[in-house]
Amino acid sequence: MQRKGNDLHKGEVWQIRLPSANGHEQSGERPAIIIQDDTFIQTLPMVVVVPLTSVLSAKRFPATLVIQPNELNGLNLTSIALIFQIRSLDKRRFIRKLGSVDQDTLNHILKILDRLTGH
Repeated sequence: MQRKGNDLHKGEVWQIRLPSANGHEQSGERPAIIIQDDTFIQTLPMVVVVPLTSVLSAKRFPATLVIQPNELNGLNLTSIALIFQIRSLDKRRFIRKLGSVDQDTLNHILKILDRLTGH
């Protein structure tokens, strides 16, 4: 089933299915945060996300952010946003919406991404 762009929005937390990976690359089913602007979600077949992990030792890496579960984001566990592992995914890899992050969390992720890319 092809997911429509208007089903997905920046700042939302979705359960996604990442393809097989090597080394330290994330794979498998996990939550992720959409960081792509809604205009591009509407017009492109791929969506840029930040994958999350519940392995708390991942916070030792730079370009990560701890996110506590709450009713808004729909997470069940404390999670680490792996900003250094941003991915573009086909819309068919989005399984279900869990919730959304608050604007402050989204802004923090985007600031870390700016530092990661040298802006």
